[in-house]
Amino acid sequence: MKKLNSVFDYVQQNYVDELDPRILYEGAIKGMLDAIGDPYTLYLDVNAMRSLNDTTVGNFGGVGLSITKALESTPEKPAYVEVSSPIEDTPGARAGIQSGDYIVAVDGLPTPEMTMDEVLQHLRGEVGTAVTVSILRGTNMRFDVKLVRALIEVPTAKYGMIEGTNIGYVRLIEFTPETPKRLQDALDLFEKNQYKGMIIDLRDNPGGLINSVADVADKFIDGGVIVSTKSRLAFENQEFKATKANTTVKKGLPIVVLINRGSASASEILSGALKDYHLAYLVGERTYGKGSVQQVIPLGDVDGMKLTMARYYTPSDVNIDKIGIPPDLEIKNLEKFTDEEENTYVSLVKSDIIAQTVENNPNMDEAAIAKAAKELYAEYPIEQRVIRRLLRNQVNRTKGSPLYDLDYDLQLNEALRIVSGKDYEKLMSSTKTLKELQEEVAQE
Repeated sequence: MKKLNSVFDYVQQNYVDELDPRILYEGAIKGMLDAIGDPYTLYLDVNAMRSLNDTTVGNFGGVGLSITKALESTPEKPAYVEVSSPIEDTPGARAGIQSGDYIVAVDGLPTPEMTMDEVLQHLRGEVGTAVTVSILRGTNMRFDVKLVRALIEVPTAKYGMIEGTNIGYVRLIEFTPETPKRLQDALDLFEKNQYKGMIIDLRDNPGGLINSVADVADKFIDGGVIVSTKSRLAFENQEFKATKANTTVKKGLPIVVLINRGSASASEILSGALKDYHLAYLVGERTYGKGSVQQVIPLGDVDGMKLTMARYYTPSDVNIDKIGIPPDLEIKNLEKFTDEEENTYVSLVKSDIIAQTVENNPNMDEAAIAKAAKELYAEYPIEQRVIRRLLRNQVNRTKGSPLYDLDYDLQLNEALRIVSGKDYEKLMSSTKTLKELQEEVAQE
């Protein structure tokens, strides 16, 4: 501390220009936290704290993308902004931006040279104003997307019966204080419709409050630990336990949970708990792998820091940080393009033909979408379900997204097949806890 203060005093007295001491102290704090090498431990300046407060309150002006950014940038591995998950029914989601996409520039400014705070400042702004993001998908697909900022309301859940079936579908978008109530509303609706199975969609759910996800899990688990947190600080060591009195989902109900790389934190707590207790079958892709718990500590009236205080563990006593949770059945929703198809997709996205087609036919139904996709395929030969998806997204820009998309969604179709099929119990009998899976990897 003496050395730090001596450097501060020397710089203050001898640097060629007069300096604001606040800038030096903030820089020192930021450097101290960055040196830990934990992407979730960081200094929150006035803009970052305001952004965090906006999200906590529940609404803000932006594009609706949950993002992360590496601390270091090198020529070999530039620190692009990675999209963790698009927020449901927001400009980013409606534009078709996906989990795993990289934002390489914002309004022409390269993101590797920007801090996370600077990125957020550029993405957020007055409702109705536009921002252009340059997207890198995979290794070669690059295209620009113009997004018009909207009032982003932090959502929690959408639900309904899948048409023509007795299967309930609930998409948990984020874990807020309202999520357990909204889930119970969904369960009440399903019960009213005499549901025989259930699909829980946790794809692109970035997480949220640990108390909220514990209350959600308690509706499925009738006893035992849901999640535990462990730290070198005794007061951070906690166990969240289930009680039979709070269980509202009938025992033995076929349940499939949809996960992908955008499923993080609290959504991993729920999927991990249901997997460890053999209560659900997981379909999709490996989750993000965020197994740590942070707290926001104010450092004054306007700034603060976010510090990792503990790690959480699933019921089988496994921490999934930087590992994620594997699905019981891996199904990839993303398209597998050849190099030629990638170029075709980029050309299609860059052209205005999707917007023009919908503008000329503003009330397109599914038959019209299919017909238009078939016509576009002649010029843009890529999988027609992808073209239909782009058209459908454009149609829904002003209407809001549908509850589900069985035409495009391969993962949901597989989940529906499993939860409705006769082999569900046989599939569940072959599932393993996360502890068993990690022990298998260790033995290899």
